[in-house]
Amino acid sequence: MELPTKKTPPRVNLANLSILIHGMPKVGKTTWCAGSESALFLATEPGLNSIEAYQVPITTWEEMMKACALIANGEHSFQTIVIDTVDNAYKMCAKYICDKHKIDHESDLGYGKGYAYINNEFQRAVNKLASLPYGLYMISHSQEKEIETRTNKYTRIIPTLPEKVGKIIVGMVDMILYCTIEVFKDTDGQQKNKRVMKTKPSLYYEAGDRTGRLPEEIDLDYKVFIKEFKGSSATEEKDSKQENSTKQTTEKPKQTK
Repeated sequence: MELPTKKTPPRVNLANLSILIHGMPKVGKTTWCAGSESALFLATEPGLNSIEAYQVPITTWEEMMKACALIANGEHSFQTIVIDTVDNAYKMCAKYICDKHKIDHESDLGYGKGYAYINNEFQRAVNKLASLPYGLYMISHSQEKEIETRTNKYTRIIPTLPEKVGKIIVGMVDMILYCTIEVFKDTDGQQKNKRVMKTKPSLYYEAGDRTGRLPEEIDLDYKVFIKEFKGSSATEEKDSKQENSTKQTTEKPKQTK
């Protein structure tokens, strides 16, 4: 083992990123993911009947592990792995641990052991997928949670994942994208609906973008997402080239004896 001598550059390839997408049912989360390049769905629930996509039906945690092993061997052309939904995947993991220890509920092991076993097993599998050279998209539904502070009370929209595993997923992903429908009036005063994706942190919903490449809100369209993400990357690359060019022209040549 050696200590690094250079800083690790930011990841600008979507194939290296992990993303959590959440929102109300039928808002278009699955359709959005289907627009990604060479996507493979690990389908833990029905919902792909109207979408043309590569999918592996997953009904048990054992099937999930077999699919992950096939993905890890690299003998395929998929570039994006979609878990739809990550909520159901966690439930399958919980059932697997309960069956393994011959208990009806994780609390039956006492002292939080059951919850720890489930979270460790789930985290191990998700971390493995995230470490592979493919994009990892995890779909979840949304729920409203009442937040009460000493001075205020408000409603916050968060993924429907259990709190403990939710913290694991939120802590590891590069982006949290909240999908919703906004109501607006057109130029004729007619009420219209628009599907959008929120990308920045808010008091009222869970979202975030560690890459800093996305605007606060974009249309819920994968092509728009790619344009915004790569557009920022192209601008930074252009600025970097201009900066290097300026340095080369302004630096004085070394004198030789």
